[in-house]
Parts: sequence; structure tokens; C-alpha cells
Amino acid sequence: MATGDFWELLRSRYNELTRSGRRVADYLAQHSEEAQYLSISALGAACGVAEATIFRFCRALGFAGYNEMKIALARANAAPGAAFRYELEPGTDTATLCTHASAVALEAIHGTRAALDPAAVDAAAALLQNARQVYCFGQGGSQLLANDIWARFASVCNKFHTAGDSHMQTICASLMGPGDVVLYVSYSGSTRDMMETLHVAKSNGAAVLLFTHNAASPGAALADVVLLCGAPESPVDSASIAAKIAVLFAAEVLEMRFTLDNRDETARARERTRRALDGKRL
Repeated sequence: MATGDFWELLRSRYNELTRSGRRVADYLAQHSEEAQYLSISALGAACGVAEATIFRFCRALGFAGYNEMKIALARANAAPGAAFRYELEPGTDTATLCTHASAVALEAIHGTRAALDPAAVDAAAALLQNARQVYCFGQGGSQLLANDIWARFASVCNKFHTAGDSHMQTICASLMGPGDVVLYVSYSGSTRDMMETLHVAKSNGAAVLLFTHNAASPGAALADVVLLCGAPESPVDSASIAAKIAVLFAAEVLEMRFTLDNRDETARARERTRRALDGKRL
């Protein structure tokens, strides 16, 4: 679908929608920029309708599913004349780009600071402290973030692990038990591979700690502890640097809480890892 056609399509088919479908359409028209960041469950909650209604709404507009509709909405918001805060014009000078990137990064940090619940951080740190093993998982760009978090914790404690693709993660989950923890990074909180892995882990008694932007996502509903990240991410700008900054900021707060609660052990571990790496430096 061409950029900007979403609103024309919505207007042309509005009268064909059900009463619930019109409620969704009205919400999108009034909250277009916020709506492009919502999961299907979060949009359903905001509109007061079931997820199945959202799916039928998307099909009524001719989309294959929710993600296709959300991408069309995001493209329409980014089209010329639409309100889109981060649109940059061709020919923008590099100094302006630096200012822009700085503002985006700071907004990600401030947004996460506002969204992050200190009680949730405390609960997450306790979960990690009492865990037998901790497995840091994600998919795509989120797996890279999970690896970063694993590397951060692995320098002070050898019970942190990671695994590559969704198949290996599911295998790991199938061998988990009570006392194990899955630390999962999913900004949307709504991916099939994640839900499959988490269901397997939970069925074996493992606990789940989720880093996500969407408190109303299916992943958040399944998690024992949720750490919310505050940077919005457009469907047409997935794996954005702002989203990565938000996750890593929340992870850094968690790591500080964990190490402060285990100060003597982490101090000894850092000294051992420092000595081990000394010979690798020129």
C-alpha cells in the first residue's frame, strides 16, 4: 500500500465496519501517533474491544494482519504533512543530526526512568540473586541486547548463560526447572518465538523476567517480573538505537542493584576477571 493511503482507506470503508470496528477506527484517528506503538492486546484494551475484533478490523481494511495494518499507520503518520516528531529533511546538516540523535537518546533514557518501577527492579534483582541459572534470550536485534546483558552479568557471576536462535532457546527451556530464570528481551512483548520459549520454560517451573515496552503484551502477562522501557519504537523503524538505549539503561539499573546487593562477591569476581584479562591487553 502506498504511503499515506491508510487514512483514505479508513474513510472509504468506515461505514462498512461493525460498531466495534468503528470504535477502533475512531481511536486510531484520535490517537494515531500513540497507536502505532501499541501491541494488538494494548490497542484492544485502549479501545475496549477483544483482540479478535482488532484482527477483524484489519481484515476489513484489506490487511493480512495487525502488523501490516500498524506499518501502514506508521507510514501514514510519517508522510509529508503528518505529525511526526523525528522526521528529518534531506540536506539536514550534520550538526543538526548530532543534536537530533542526542535528543532521541535523552528521551529514551528519561522515558525509561519514568516507566521503570523501582519495586520491579528490586524484585528482578532478587530473582537473579536466588536463581540457580539465568538464561538471557531474545530474537533478532533483541538477542544482541540479551547478549550484552549476559556479558555484563557474566563478568561477576558464572550462572548467567545465553543461546543463539529460537530452536536452541527452546531446547534450553525444555531442560529448565524450578530455580532457573529466563531473562528475555522483547520490545514488543508479542512474538511467536518468545511465547513458545516462555511457555516451555514456565511449564518446567522456571521464572521469567521480561524487558519490554508494552505492559499489556502477551509476554508481560506471562512474566513474573516486567521491567518497562520507555522509548517508543515505530514499526517502520524497528531495532532503533533509542529502543536499545532504553533496554540497556534498564539493564544497567538492574546490574547495579544486583552488584550492590552482592558487593563482596562481585568485588572478588571483578578482581579475578580483571587479572584474567590483564594478559590480553597490549
